[in-house]
Amino acid sequence: MITYEEALEIILNHSYKSGNETVTLPESTGRVLAEDVISDINMPPFNRSAVDGFACRKKDIRLPLEIIETVKAGVHPVKKIGQGQCTRIMTGAPLPEGADCVIMVEETAEISSDKIRFTAEDTKPNFSPFAQDISEGERVLESGTLIGPQHIGIMAAVGYVNPRVSTRPKVTVISTGDEIVEPDYKPGISQIRNSNGYQLVAQVARAGSISEYLGIAPDNEEDTFHLITKALAMSDIILLTGGVSMGTYDFVPKILEQAGIEILFRTVAIQPGKPTIFGIKGNKRIFGLPGNPVSCFTIFEILVRPLIRKIMGVQQPVRKLQMPLGIDYQRRRTDRMQWLPVQIQEGKVYPLEYHGSAHIFSLATAHAIAAIPLGITKLYTGDLLDVRPV
Repeated sequence: MITYEEALEIILNHSYKSGNETVTLPESTGRVLAEDVISDINMPPFNRSAVDGFACRKKDIRLPLEIIETVKAGVHPVKKIGQGQCTRIMTGAPLPEGADCVIMVEETAEISSDKIRFTAEDTKPNFSPFAQDISEGERVLESGTLIGPQHIGIMAAVGYVNPRVSTRPKVTVISTGDEIVEPDYKPGISQIRNSNGYQLVAQVARAGSISEYLGIAPDNEEDTFHLITKALAMSDIILLTGGVSMGTYDFVPKILEQAGIEILFRTVAIQPGKPTIFGIKGNKRIFGLPGNPVSCFTIFEILVRPLIRKIMGVQQPVRKLQMPLGIDYQRRRTDRMQWLPVQIQEGKVYPLEYHGSAHIFSLATAHAIAAIPLGITKLYTGDLLDVRPV
């Protein structure tokens, strides 16, 4: 067996850079920027009022102030502020020339229809200075940014309306096993529904890529070889689930080799997920994932997802947090790194009830999976864990 760290290093060392394409702004959510985004304007483009109030000279705030103009957002002021003068101004509007502060409406009193006085002890400037946020020509987003709604807003603000993004690797999903039936079929004796195939399709989508599900390969070498060959012709990454252990009908490794795939590792010191295969053929990447659903889910998150993200150029392909354990935790076997479904409450990690790698329902309320390092028997409240949000 190799360690998790060794397996991840092998996988990421066999990454490659995907191509690029141009998409519309709404289509770019969940994609990865393939170039830096540069602002074409200054933000704010003028001294912008942060409140509704009266723009004036701060040295005049103890004087009665004559209202010489009203300026709303989207309108440029015409008159210059002189001694004892002010402009009624709305949030977002440009400050008139001569003004160096805005006093808030609620801190003024009306003297007459065209005069006010300041009623507070002091005032903040209450405006955003020209180019305070960003300057024209400045980089606002880096290549490799995974685009979320906040990035859409930033790109819209600087006029970057046709983002250049990385192309998404095509992922093919194949389930294996005579005992597997599709979810719309009620299982008979000794049968189980195919949860892994659909779970993987959803995980691929969440990782920002695209997938195609090729169905279930029965436990015979000819059909399995046919589906693997088909997948090699149509995809960049192949995910097979089941048939990778040491049983009589676990012949996926043999079929992979027959298909010309070089297997780089077969087992990883991870619990759950020990029987995990990774291989390559040219520019194709192939994973043989365990058949138990929690194992399959976990291995995708900690090994497959980082590869997809790196191919697409994500700045940090491995998503992880360090979070404190909320309770003491002890285990018996320490020969493998253990990954547990956990909840996060008030900034701390709490392991969920977990019956083993077939216990798919343990994931129902999980916020993350957390790692117990290899060789560690007991952890104490407050110990930091490697946590991966799910």
